[in-house]
Amino acid sequence: MTPVWRYGRPALVLLLAGLAVGVPLWLVAVTSAKPQAEAIKPNLDLPRHWQPAANYADALAEGEMLRGFLNSLLVVVPSVVLVLILGAGAAWVFARRKSRLVSAAYALCISGLLLPPAVITIVMELRQLGLAGTRPGMIAVYTGMYLSTSIFFMTGFIRAIPMELEEAARMDGATPSRIFWRIVLPLLRPVIATATIMVMLYAWSDVFYAFFVLGGGDRATLPLNLYQVAGAQLYLNNWHLVFAYVVVMSLPMVAVFLVGQRKIVSGITSGAVK
Repeated sequence: MTPVWRYGRPALVLLLAGLAVGVPLWLVAVTSAKPQAEAIKPNLDLPRHWQPAANYADALAEGEMLRGFLNSLLVVVPSVVLVLILGAGAAWVFARRKSRLVSAAYALCISGLLLPPAVITIVMELRQLGLAGTRPGMIAVYTGMYLSTSIFFMTGFIRAIPMELEEAARMDGATPSRIFWRIVLPLLRPVIATATIMVMLYAWSDVFYAFFVLGGGDRATLPLNLYQVAGAQLYLNNWHLVFAYVVVMSLPMVAVFLVGQRKIVSGITSGAVK
């Protein structure tokens, strides 16, 4: 292998990855700053007339983003909390107890990684329970969908934690719940940060399941609200408003990713020092 190819191959991979991610981001960013006449046919050209402030203000007002933002928070935040707490508790049991029943339960729990959710069945069950079109129903769907991922990652992480820590706590008289909250859960900070980012990214941008479960209206989340606004032809040929909506909608997830990324690094470092 020649030195040129040895050092050029990583650069080529980075270039292709940068183009695959950077070009769509650039398209969204520049279109969100253009007036309507320039944004009718979205392209990569810089705006001749910049008006990002007006576009974002119109998107906030006409797209009812504040209501959609509140609805998204009321659905996504409880879903993430339930996924993390239930996933951590189940993973602790699966990692520490050895039996055929536990192994079968673990295989059943992580089967959600391979089996796609049946939308029709989910909607019918929610109707039978009286949860269709409600936020608790949407929270239950997101929790069930992403619990398998949380259990899978957390179980492997807990198995790497020395048992001596828990045994020492038991000898000091700590109850199982106290061991979980004071020892196991703090050690799970890196994987909790990773699971939080993954679940929030998926749930925050979901429109498919929200469409079937919530159905829109006053309970519509941000992506579903954008879909309804665009479907009502309010944003017809207004690509500058559509992309401005997308930019504003993505900002909370960018902030979560940046904060979570720091927590992952700090959690790994503190664990190594200890």
